[in-house]
Amino acid sequence: MQPRGTASISTLVADDEQLALDELQYLLRDFPEIEVVGSASNGLKAVEMAEDLEPDLMFLDIHMPGLDGMSVIRRIREGDGHIPYFILATAYDQYAVEAFQLEALDYVLKPIEKDRLAQAIGRAHKFITERAQIADAMPLPAPSAESSKPLLQRTKVLVRSQGRNLIVDAHDIVYATIDDGLITVVASGIEGMSNYRTIEELQSNLDPDTFWRVHRSYLVNINRIKEVIPWFKSSFQLRMDDKKQTEIPVSRVQTKRLRALLKL
Repeated sequence: MQPRGTASISTLVADDEQLALDELQYLLRDFPEIEVVGSASNGLKAVEMAEDLEPDLMFLDIHMPGLDGMSVIRRIREGDGHIPYFILATAYDQYAVEAFQLEALDYVLKPIEKDRLAQAIGRAHKFITERAQIADAMPLPAPSAESSKPLLQRTKVLVRSQGRNLIVDAHDIVYATIDDGLITVVASGIEGMSNYRTIEELQSNLDPDTFWRVHRSYLVNINRIKEVIPWFKSSFQLRMDDKKQTEIPVSRVQTKRLRALLKL
């Protein structure tokens, strides 16, 4: 991934026509700077994969079931996560104005010609490189005493497990994760549900020097990280010291902090 010091641009492609999807991925093989990290056959899946993989670049078809390409861009931009650059690849030319109003990077008509694709990728490479240079030049913000400390740091957390309400010491929490709106807390010898509504709410009540939001779906205790595992070309996973030795992805946005924290 270019923003993390490699020559690759992590790329997600989405098209509901399998032949078109295969053709685009075939054409992208001729561009060594492109690393295709996933493909989606509909708009809803494209949004879900974008949130999980946090790609640098997305190629989107216009007409897809669930959400069309334009709606995918809107949904991702409305979220609070990483926003990739977007290239629309479509057989329809009448949506170009709307695409650029949504700040799409480029608009490529099907059938895709290799020279035109090269132009679009060159444009993406330029913007992604510039964004990486700006991000790398910015120092990691030093948290202030007021902003970094919650009003009340809890040392105990309630966890519901097998019909019981258990009290867990915060330092015994290994990690917490959210799935379909439910937060699971994994601690030493205990796993159960939290009554917090969001990961952000849970995090705000814990020590910010200890608990780190490494991914939109995961909050980890940095003192319970057992191993850092290289993943793809520029990202990492964390192996925790719970009994399952759970492997947790580090988002591309948080990779820079991980490198600084552990001197990678």
